[in-house]
Amino acid sequence: MITKLRLFFTSLTVDKPIEQDETSLQLACAVLLAEVMRADGNNDKNERATIIKQLSQYFQLTDSSLDEILNHAEQVSEQATDFYQFTSKINSNYSIEDKIKIVEMLWHVANADGEISAIEHHTIRKISDLLHLRHNEYVQSKLKILAK
Repeated sequence: MITKLRLFFTSLTVDKPIEQDETSLQLACAVLLAEVMRADGNNDKNERATIIKQLSQYFQLTDSSLDEILNHAEQVSEQATDFYQFTSKINSNYSIEDKIKIVEMLWHVANADGEISAIEHHTIRKISDLLHLRHNEYVQSKLKILAK
């Protein structure tokens, strides 16, 4: 697992094609979640815990794998210049239902601290657009999470 994560991380930094495997998909999702966490400048413990919870529910990973993926995701997120490299991987491997679930995960992270800032809205909207979701799917995913 560590080797696969290192390979993916290296491929991002040297602009090589990314291996088509489950680990890189998990990391791509984790990076998008980390981007939402970092968006408002307040990386609080609730948001980090929410990312771990969402990843564990969606990917059924062990605690050590979750920590490892999230740590790598945070490093990649800090170096990333755009979301396209991550959303394109998701677009080519996931169904529309999966992409909606990922946006719901993003809303969970944004709402983990009790308020969704304007920059978190903007970040999720941008990611949603790159995932080719319609506006109503974006709005419904938000309303679904806020209703909980």
